[in-house]
Amino acid sequence: MVTLSYLRLQRLSHLPKIVQEGSRCRGKTTNSTITALKDNRTFIIAPYFDDRESKVTRVIGIVHHEDVKQLYCWFCCQPDGKIYVAKAKIDVHSDRFGFPYGAADIVCLEPESCEPTHVSIHQSPRGNIDQLPRFEIKNRKAEALSVDFTVCISAMFGNYNNVLQFIQSMEMYKILGAQKVVIYKNNCSHLMEKVLKFYIEEGTVEIIPWPIDSHFKVSSKWHFSMDAKDIGYYGQITALNDCIYRNMQRSKFVVLNDADEIILPLKHPDWKTMMSSLQEQNPGTGIFLFENHIFPETVSTHMFNISAWNTVPGVNILQHVHREPDRIDVINPRKMIIDPRKVIQTSVHSVLLAYGNSVNVPMDVALIYHCRVPLQGNLPRESLIRDTTLWRYNSSLITNVNKVLYQTIL
Repeated sequence: MVTLSYLRLQRLSHLPKIVQEGSRCRGKTTNSTITALKDNRTFIIAPYFDDRESKVTRVIGIVHHEDVKQLYCWFCCQPDGKIYVAKAKIDVHSDRFGFPYGAADIVCLEPESCEPTHVSIHQSPRGNIDQLPRFEIKNRKAEALSVDFTVCISAMFGNYNNVLQFIQSMEMYKILGAQKVVIYKNNCSHLMEKVLKFYIEEGTVEIIPWPIDSHFKVSSKWHFSMDAKDIGYYGQITALNDCIYRNMQRSKFVVLNDADEIILPLKHPDWKTMMSSLQEQNPGTGIFLFENHIFPETVSTHMFNISAWNTVPGVNILQHVHREPDRIDVINPRKMIIDPRKVIQTSVHSVLLAYGNSVNVPMDVALIYHCRVPLQGNLPRESLIRDTTLWRYNSSLITNVNKVLYQTIL
């Protein structure tokens, strides 16, 4: 893994300079998840305090990879009202997949004499800070980790209505050990809203509004060559990075997968025992990659055909226990469980920058159960591999799913 050195940032040009004294820290604090700056080429998600190497404010954003040449952090220091300006290092993540806009870290050294609570981002070291949107710098105060596992679902879009499978995934995450699921929500169906409301009230789900399509022409494809828009897959990569930093101080592990994917342990009853064992075997490793396996929703078994569920839109995963075989020329993509404090930047199937190592978890330890439309649709049923690992959880899963359904839509 590559690690990033901030010695480059320590150059004189990047050190914060006082530009004003004795002013009040005004300006309007922004609460939107995505904020466009005046240039309409830079979009701010959120700033995070990061002192893993030196004290910096790391702003997660989206920028045009060519047009954004320089940005400055404006820090207002209480209580003396000194305003510091620091030149930012703009680091556009390498995985843009050809789209003109990509996830970026906008990194500024903080003034040594204070711990700023807010920052503004501007194209110039000159201007009026009162006219700039202010952002609260998150993760400023160290907190004790409050949960073991947080699942990040990077983008819910396309009037999402796969209600049954969503509830089943949520209940599986909880059975396996997740206490929190963070969902970057662009839109979903009215029925799905009801289910989300239930999980929010239960305390499991946190919704991050994700109105990415009001700022960009978004693609639902992962590569520019498939769909020439501004940004790929509803800004998934930016959402994943934000989710890691958002949970850096509260979650021991962060699980990065989609709502139709479940990391299924084969040797352990749950994630906690699996991760203890994996960490013991791989000291110093912060990134664990699990292999994706397709269980086509077109191939069903008559088991677990639960009549009450037939009125609920979506897939019943208990009926799909045949997985596609590996293909000789195709590497199965992976999804991850990470220690967020060891990650600097992530992509979808791997981490781009981290402290410490990544390890590929063998398939006999765990695999990703991914129930979706087939990738090898022409294969006869006999060529698929029957794999009923999921059924180990069937009784608690059925009980839990029924409980949710009867409290929400049935």
